[in-house]
Amino acid sequence: MPVSQPSIYQATPEMDGIVAEHFYQLWLDNNVSANTISQDWLNVTLEFIQQARQELQFQAFIAQIEGEIIGSVSCQLFAGLYPNIRCDRNYGYIWNVYVEKAYRRRGIATELTKVAIARLKTLNCTKALLHASPSGKPVYENLGFATSNEMMLDLV
Repeated sequence: MPVSQPSIYQATPEMDGIVAEHFYQLWLDNNVSANTISQDWLNVTLEFIQQARQELQFQAFIAQIEGEIIGSVSCQLFAGLYPNIRCDRNYGYIWNVYVEKAYRRRGIATELTKVAIARLKTLNCTKALLHASPSGKPVYENLGFATSNEMMLDLV
């Protein structure tokens, strides 16, 4: 029996709770202890999404198979880490690429990421940025993402 392919479509604001739940689960799936996640994670995430929608062209996309939501991705304009004084940069940011465990390794994360890339292109972004989990890194490398010069130093 062939495996059903997901339908991928724009999430509505009414689906923000599902997107937030996927974001929370993504951290847990990457071995982040629930004790280190704010108890108010849902409200924090929903407020972030609402602000990003108003200021940064936020859009989430949902993957669904046979009526069941099985994944999502979020994207928006990148607000930056410092003042943007260059007029040749318009970066987009992709985050929260999430697929339910039972549906992983079927190319769904790849398809979700492609949809987010397409959305960022409509916003005239010159680059798409993301931070990859160890399991997501091969997905993004296969899509042409290059390892960046971002460096990190643990301070604790």
